[in-house]
Amino acid sequence: MLNVGTGAPSLGVERARAIHDACIRAAEAGDIDWLAPEKSFDIAFAGDPDAVRASLRETVHDEWPLDINVLPITSRRKKLLIADMDSTIVGCECVDELADFIGLKPKVAAITERAMRGELDFPSALRERVALLKGLPLDAMARVYAERVRLNPGARELTATMRAHGGYAVLVSGGFTYFTKRVAAAAGFDSHQGNRLADDGRALTGRVDEPILGREAKLEALETSAARLGCSAVDVLAVGDGANDLDMIRRAGLGVAYHAKPVVAAAAGASIVHGDLTGLLYLQGYRAEEIRKE
Repeated sequence: MLNVGTGAPSLGVERARAIHDACIRAAEAGDIDWLAPEKSFDIAFAGDPDAVRASLRETVHDEWPLDINVLPITSRRKKLLIADMDSTIVGCECVDELADFIGLKPKVAAITERAMRGELDFPSALRERVALLKGLPLDAMARVYAERVRLNPGARELTATMRAHGGYAVLVSGGFTYFTKRVAAAAGFDSHQGNRLADDGRALTGRVDEPILGREAKLEALETSAARLGCSAVDVLAVGDGANDLDMIRRAGLGVAYHAKPVVAAAAGASIVHGDLTGLLYLQGYRAEEIRKE
């Protein structure tokens, strides 16, 4: 199955036809099946996926804002959603925004970027960043959430639609429970987990409670949640953007790199570069009329 989506206002009928023609040249392909008019479509095909990909590379231009993914046609709709928070469900890195209140955002953001690219050990990088936050008044967290944390487009639709069809949604983060609790409630997740910042009742102490939840904890959350729901990894959709999401993305039946770092995009079975979070629904074959707002 080929799924095509876009981040542009319109995918364009001519581009859809060009993609369809490329599929037909490489495999026995069905008609264009529009999931959302001008926004996303499927093409079922029988043949070598690599041949289809090669034909598409000869047809699709780099400047076309399209997300094109080859997917299994079976077990397409997932029962469990495991999603990263920072730069996936929300549009910022909360630790970087906290650091901005003490004039250290560039320094902390540089460490965050390297950690998300897989260049640094995540627990060590988190301890280093949290240490720089020592003395930050607790009300800074409330200000960051109120002023800077915003759900990415499609977040509520993603959880609402999957839950309406019997799914369960878990928010997992190497960030902080102060934010995961609030983001999970705002976006409609069933549960959440994150790291706990230590404080003295007035300000942050510069420490984070151990053990630090990172790459291994996200994979454990996937496996534990799947077992509790009585489903297998095939039934899981995992999505994230950074290196600490790699294990859960690789384990999931549908692992998606969302506007991700190169190391994640290279390892994921599917990727969204241009579209918003509703693209995760189209990857599962949902149609526009099935998407819920709340």
